Amino acid sequence: MTQHKDLLIIGAGILGLSHAYAAARRGLKVSVFERTATPLGASVRNFGQALVTGQPPGPMLELAKASREIWGRWAQLAGLQLKRNGSYLFARTEAEEQLLEAFCAGRAVEHGYRVELLRGAALHDLYGGRFSHHRAALHGLDDQQLYSREAIPALIDWLRRELGVEFHFSTLVRDVEPGRLHSTAGTFTAGQIIVCSGHDYQTLLAEPIAALDPQVCRLQMLRARPQASLDLQHALLTGLSCVHYGAFADLPEAAAVQAQILRETPHLHDNGIHLLISPTPQGELIIGDSHHYGRDPSPFNAEQVDDWMIGLAEHTLGCKVQVVERWQGVYGARGPGPFSFLRPAPGLGVALMHTGVGMSVGPAMAERNVAQLLEEV
Repeated sequence: MTQHKDLLIIGAGILGLSHAYAAARRGLKVSVFERTATPLGASVRNFGQALVTGQPPGPMLELAKASREIWGRWAQLAGLQLKRNGSYLFARTEAEEQLLEAFCAGRAVEHGYRVELLRGAALHDLYGGRFSHHRAALHGLDDQQLYSREAIPALIDWLRRELGVEFHFSTLVRDVEPGRLHSTAGTFTAGQIIVCSGHDYQTLLAEPIAALDPQVCRLQMLRARPQASLDLQHALLTGLSCVHYGAFADLPEAAAVQAQILRETPHLHDNGIHLLISPTPQGELIIGDSHHYGRDPSPFNAEQVDDWMIGLAEHTLGCKVQVVERWQGVYGARGPGPFSFLRPAPGLGVALMHTGVGMSVGPAMAERNVAQLLEEV
C-alpha cells in the first residue's frame, strides 16, 4: 500500500495536468498516472492553438478567456514558449468576408471578442503582402499558440519540481473505486479520484461514459517546411473554419459560406477539412486537418486528404511546402455537449472533452471542477 494522497488523476494530457495544477496550487497532495512513458494522445498531437476567437458565446468563451490567463501564468512559471500575438483567419471569398464583417459588427461587440478586421493597406502590410491575395483577415488578438510536444513535457516537469505533483508513467490503471485505485504499480488511495483518459472510453468507468454515447474523431495532420522564408509568428486559419467553430457557425451569413463549400468543394465538407497552420519553434509548420468520426478510429490515412490539405496550405501561404512528417490526431467527440464532468460515485469523477478544444478551455474547466470537488468535501 502506497502513501495516501488527496487526489489521484488518471491521464497526463492537458486535462489531467490542468486538474493536477488546480489541486496542487490549493495545497492538495496529487499523483498523476499515465499508461505510456510520456503523453502520446490528443494533447501532443494537436496544433497547440489555444483559441478564444473561435469559441461560441457563453460558457465556452468564458472558459477560453480564463484559460488564456492560466496559460500566461504557466508560460512565466514553467518557461513555456507561448506566442500571445493572436491568430489570423483569412477570408478567401466574398461570402467569407461578409461573414467576418457581420461577426465583427455584431457578435464580437456584444460578447467582447477582441478582434480587428484587416483589409486593403492593412492586409497588404501583413507579412510584406504575402497574404494580400485574400479578401480580408480577422486578427483574433486573444488567441495563443505553443508547441505541444515541448509544452506538455515542460509543464509536467514544472508540476513535479515546483508543486510536488507525483507522476507514475508507464503505469496502467486497471480499475478505480471510491477511495482506491488499482494499477500495474500497485494500489493507491485518495479522498478523490478523477479520470482524464481522453478518448479511451472502455478501460475505466465504461458504463457511465457509455451513457453519453461519445465518439472518437480522427484527424490527418502534417509537419512541413515552407519553401520560402516566412518567419511565421501567428497561427493561421481560413474561412473554412467559420463553419466549424461555434463563434461563427450559427450566424445567418455562415449559410452562404457552407453553401459555397458544398457547391464548389464538396470533398472538403465530406472529409471535415478546414485549414489550420501553426508555426513550430524550428520554423516548420503544423498543417491540417480532416475530421472523421466513429466508435473506433481507423488506422489508415487517405493520401488524397493530405493532398487537399497541402493544396489549401500552399494557396494560403503563397509558397510550396515540403512534408517531413505525417500522423493521426485523435480526440473524444460528439457527446451531449462540448464537455462533461461525471460523478458516478462519491469520490470519483470523470472529465471528458467532446470537441477538439481541450487546449483552449481545459485549464479553466479543471479549475471549476476542482473547486466543485472541494466544496463537496
